[in-house]
Amino acid sequence: MKNNINLDDANTLAINSLVFLAADSELLSRFLALTGISADQIRAAAGEPGFLAGVLQFYLGHEPTLMRYCDATGTDPAVFQEALRLLPGGRQESD
Repeated sequence: MKNNINLDDANTLAINSLVFLAADSELLSRFLALTGISADQIRAAAGEPGFLAGVLQFYLGHEPTLMRYCDATGTDPAVFQEALRLLPGGRQESD
């Protein structure tokens, strides 16, 4: 089933996902290790094209992390893939 979300919804999901992982030291440590950025670089990096898509890819790449977020927030996991498709740096495939 396809979720009907727009670019603003995709940005909101990515930002909320970033806030969620920043509040969890275990998730934040793993995210920083995988991305190679430091905690003090996150704010600047968040404004870079592709960064928010990278946040969604972080969740999509590890189902337990994705489900932790979705269970905590009542979010449909399928929304992540649709949001990724909409964001700069995400998969820009034509349907």
